[in-house]
Amino acid sequence: MKKREKKIQDYDRLYSFLRYFVDFNLKMSYRTIKYIGREKIPTDGAVIYAPNHTNALMDALIILAMDRKAKVFVARADIFKNKKIAKILRFLKIMPIMRIRDGYEEVKKNNETIEKAVDVLRDKVPFCILPEGTHRAKHSLLPLSKGIFRIAFQAQELLGETPLYIVPVGLEYGNFFRFRSTVRVQVGDPLNVKEFIGRHQDNSVAEQMNLMKDELTLKMKENILYIPDDNDYDNTYEICAANVNSQKRELAEQMGKKVTRGIDGHFICNRETVRKVVALKENSPEKAEELFDLAQKAREIRLKDKISLSSVAIEYPFWSRFFKFVIFVALLPYTITASILSSPINGLCRFLFTKMKDRAFRNSIRCVVNLVVWPILLLIYTIIAFAIFPWEWALVAILLLIPAPVFAQETYRLFRLMASDVRLLFNGKLRKLYNQIRESL
Repeated sequence: MKKREKKIQDYDRLYSFLRYFVDFNLKMSYRTIKYIGREKIPTDGAVIYAPNHTNALMDALIILAMDRKAKVFVARADIFKNKKIAKILRFLKIMPIMRIRDGYEEVKKNNETIEKAVDVLRDKVPFCILPEGTHRAKHSLLPLSKGIFRIAFQAQELLGETPLYIVPVGLEYGNFFRFRSTVRVQVGDPLNVKEFIGRHQDNSVAEQMNLMKDELTLKMKENILYIPDDNDYDNTYEICAANVNSQKRELAEQMGKKVTRGIDGHFICNRETVRKVVALKENSPEKAEELFDLAQKAREIRLKDKISLSSVAIEYPFWSRFFKFVIFVALLPYTITASILSSPINGLCRFLFTKMKDRAFRNSIRCVVNLVVWPILLLIYTIIAFAIFPWEWALVAILLLIPAPVFAQETYRLFRLMASDVRLLFNGKLRKLYNQIRESL
């Protein structure tokens, strides 16, 4: 009897074992990962996750870590050309998908991917497709490609009475490029494909897809900080940073202090600032233009003087970071040791950064390097430690050494931000501009 070919969605013991290590490594890559609305994920049918795409590989890892379920992903087809890499990607449950830019003839090959995706959904394994088709480090949204809807319609037809849901997911990073930033993950209201088709049965399939595209676009925008992608994007984001604390105080009176704390509060306040800016553009174009001019001047000075937006957005940032830094200085011997022993990782990352023009890959590179290189280095250091020291000391040393790359990077992050805080503190002209921005909105 011929043995059944293993499907990409089938259980894999090694994959499941490695998931613990991958998820742990991901958590170490960020100070905070907060999931909101996971209770909205349907359990009575098949699920397609539709997150926004801003941070290369990290987006997929964040979705993967949402729960312990295995998930199948798609990625652009050109990275599958190397057979060894293709084999690794398949092990990681990633399938290739062609894009329009690859040429019409190549796009025809997507039929096989669609068939496999439908098979995944029939087995009730969650499927994830990033519908923008490419990543971009912006708090905005690119037009959605039709691939996700073709898969959804074909899958729903084969699923029969079993419902299929497209679940929008909003990924919000505190910083797209910095290691040890924050991530806020908001699960939106699912789109029931079966019900949607039923409501629009008088429309053609092409019309139904366009209508579904519009609805999913709106649902995705509801779960991210959506800044209109126009000439005022950068200035609008600058205004958000300048106003976040005054906005928190204003919203705290209406919603309570608890709601406006942490990354949730940051998200809510930024969305409110964007709403005000958009309204100002519509109702008072001249005032909006004056506000954008102030933001542009502030941004130019800030970038020239290497001041982080984090310094602008956090109230009294210097002292909070100073006290944290004092703790790290108190642990100076460990800090120095951690920095030295994890320096091969930093060196390799910096080298790889020079080979990547797209800065959005930086966190992905560092995450993968930590995942692969640090265990090897740790094994080498373990052998050396047990060869030199008594086993009790060697064991303690290795246990202390495990978080070294994270500790070293966290020290560097605090030092860098403290320097930024000091530069802002002594830049009266820039602080005056930010005060004018607050008063103008």
